Amino acid sequence: MEKILVINGHEYFKHSRGELNRTLFNVIIDCLSHHYEVKTSILEDGYDKSEEQEKVKWADAVIYQTPIYNYSVPGLFKRYFDQTHEHGVYFRGNTPEYGTGGGLLTGKKYIFSTTWNAPYEAFNDRSKFFEGRNVEDVLFPLHLIHKYVGMKGLKTFSCFDVKKNPDIEYYKKTLIEHLSKYFKI
Repeated sequence: MEKILVINGHEYFKHSRGELNRTLFNVIIDCLSHHYEVKTSILEDGYDKSEEQEKVKWADAVIYQTPIYNYSVPGLFKRYFDQTHEHGVYFRGNTPEYGTGGGLLTGKKYIFSTTWNAPYEAFNDRSKFFEGRNVEDVLFPLHLIHKYVGMKGLKTFSCFDVKKNPDIEYYKKTLIEHLSKYFKI
């Protein structure tokens, strides 16, 4: 049975309490636990670095549920990456070409499930805020973190305009549709 780790990277702020990310995190678990062995981490509840590293090494796929704060993951989630992505555990150095060939997590997949306050229309249009960039472009540094350790990225899922025009049922439906492209639901 394939093994999946689902991580909730939300960090609480008064203006962002995490209900949507918690809902989507639970949808992911509910959809996948029928066909996969699933482990979870909720970063706000605290974590042990070594236990998290073992979970990632155990998993065939890692799914990150996270809001996007200031065009990246919350500080707590970034700290998680900085602490767990450790030399000798996820990668080795001294490779002939920087960033390639040293990853110790090859064969593993990852996917981001993200929530944005930005509307969909702000992407993919050179006249709008992101100047023609798509979600994958904006999240490029996060993809590099995983490329460095040898993981293969799957297409990011995104919910847009989550504060001004939230549509929870639509988000849940489209998340399930997105997951079904890569996993048995």
